[in-house]
Amino acid sequence: MDREKIAGIALDVLRSSGADYADVRIEKIEDENISVADGIVEPIDQSNSAGIGIRVSKDGGWGFASTDNLSENSIKEKAKLTLEIARASSSVNKGKIELSSLKAAKGEYVSSHEIDPFTISLDKKIDYLMGIDVAVASAGGDKVNSRNCFAGFRKLDKYFISSEGASLRQIIIQTGGGLSLGFTKSHRERYLRSFPSSSGQFECKGYELLEELKMKEAIPRLIEEIEALKIAEICPVKATTLLLSGDQVSLQIHESVGHPLELDRVFGSERNFSGISFATPENLGKLKYGNDIVTIVSDPTASHGLGSYGYDDEGTPSYRADLIKDGLLVNYLSSRETAARIGKISTGAMRADSWMNLPLIRMTNINLLPGDKSFERILSEIDDGIYMDTVNSWSIDDNRKYFKFGCEIGWLIQGGKLATPIKNPTYSGCTTDFWNKCMAIADKNSYRIWGTPNCGKGEPGQNARTGQGASPARFDNIQVGE
Repeated sequence: MDREKIAGIALDVLRSSGADYADVRIEKIEDENISVADGIVEPIDQSNSAGIGIRVSKDGGWGFASTDNLSENSIKEKAKLTLEIARASSSVNKGKIELSSLKAAKGEYVSSHEIDPFTISLDKKIDYLMGIDVAVASAGGDKVNSRNCFAGFRKLDKYFISSEGASLRQIIIQTGGGLSLGFTKSHRERYLRSFPSSSGQFECKGYELLEELKMKEAIPRLIEEIEALKIAEICPVKATTLLLSGDQVSLQIHESVGHPLELDRVFGSERNFSGISFATPENLGKLKYGNDIVTIVSDPTASHGLGSYGYDDEGTPSYRADLIKDGLLVNYLSSRETAARIGKISTGAMRADSWMNLPLIRMTNINLLPGDKSFERILSEIDDGIYMDTVNSWSIDDNRKYFKFGCEIGWLIQGGKLATPIKNPTYSGCTTDFWNKCMAIADKNSYRIWGTPNCGKGEPGQNARTGQGASPARFDNIQVGE
């Protein structure tokens, strides 16, 4: 039975039962993850998943059910179950569900890629990673005593229809890879360098991304930096000018902009799990979230971003939307229901991690627009400060207001140049105070959409893949050190 017919069976049941709104997703997901640690191929993770997710609103309540049994009887039973759940929900939720306006879309989206990674043999993928491992072992000698490299691939084939007439097909291919080197001296003393970031780099690309990452070329630098960390002084405790690498700015965006601007969180739906947000709707158009140079957008249309797609899981076509414009809070990541509550249209951020789960508001590509200065010029303008590179640790309160982050390595900046390396660099602050102290953002030559493959949210928990576009950035008078 084809997907159109399967989805149509579910939708017919819901329509005939008087549903106010309904949508159906049929998805097939392929995953493959490979890693090599210290010359040994670790257990390979391969999975294939296929099924249907059915969502309905009825009399002010939502219902959702899913199954991997795609027989006609099973689909009809699950459709009826969604209605029963919706009716039960409506007995508790006395309000009316209003959805922001949306023109029903029909179309197909295929993410940009050159080589489908699932056409490449497993042996070739393992050989590629073993080649990197051998290169580290040859160059590292006794300078490193742990090494790991990995690659991951995903292919998502999704079909979506709604009671409003939407009919959409999407094929999204994602690839990621990374490398980490370490030297452990004792339980308390360990030095680590990762590339391109602590979680590697994931993009909406094909197998070609692995070669583009140039992991082998980074090995000598990473080893040199581990050697520097072994004799480095600890990060000083003081308020200073802070220059952050692009991947660290990406984490800062993710934790202190992306999450607090999820509108379901703002309205309290994550209160019992991952917290709320200080950026409540009365602040819209009024809150000076950052300095005038700070403009942050939601952009699932961005080329190759891990949070890129053609349509969200409500059928909203992807588009670029300002979230923070010239430092001012102007919008949120939203669904059709939450957007209606603030009189706006959805920013197309509703996504489920698979057919098994209900869509939630998730980050897309949350991009800090680049500035007009090169990284080298920004660095040259700092007489005294600290540069921090590569995400290592993060902590932020349930209100997304106060945070403390750490990096794998840092350098003292003296006279506009990177000087002495330092270990255990950390910094802390208040979200809006921190972004208002953003004094320079590097230009497009340093810009990259960093992929986050493991963003958790929801009960039951879901894992989302998001992107954060960032360049290195300067922040003044920031507290660093323990």
